[in-house]
Amino acid sequence: MKIAILNGSPKVGNTAAMVNAFAEGAKEAGHEVEILHVGKMKIAGCLACEYCHGKGEGKCVQKDDMEKVMPAYKEADMVVYASPVYYFDVTAQLSAAMQRVYAIGKPTKATKAALLLSSGSPNVYSGAINTYQNMIGYMGLKDMGIITAAGNENCSEAKLAEVRNLAKSL
Repeated sequence: MKIAILNGSPKVGNTAAMVNAFAEGAKEAGHEVEILHVGKMKIAGCLACEYCHGKGEGKCVQKDDMEKVMPAYKEADMVVYASPVYYFDVTAQLSAAMQRVYAIGKPTKATKAALLLSSGSPNVYSGAINTYQNMIGYMGLKDMGIITAAGNENCSEAKLAEVRNLAKSL
């Protein structure tokens, strides 16, 4: 299975540890993994110009780093969204990448998805989880799991093992 992981963190930290643990577990299980660091990319929000659904035939009028992400969306059998939660939702960078898939409607091949969230505080995930569940519901993707890490759980061996085990179970 080909897995695209969209890391929405603009820095290397707790989310990156979860992403790397997921990638390790998935590779160990024989899957192909591509990590896209969308948190460090320049991806603008959707302009609602509808170019993608007209003249663009699925291509966005904007020429930014989403052009690096879209092939992964189109080729992946599974999409994993990973983000720190700074203020009750995924980062703006990941949100832009998630929303810009509007150009093609949904991933072409993907049938599965997962969500990895980190935060310094517990009980701040409901906005991010709601966004994820609504999006994959619309896309018809099966949720393979949601893992959250708060405070001292971040980078703990127990939490990283949980992430690796999820990836190995796919």
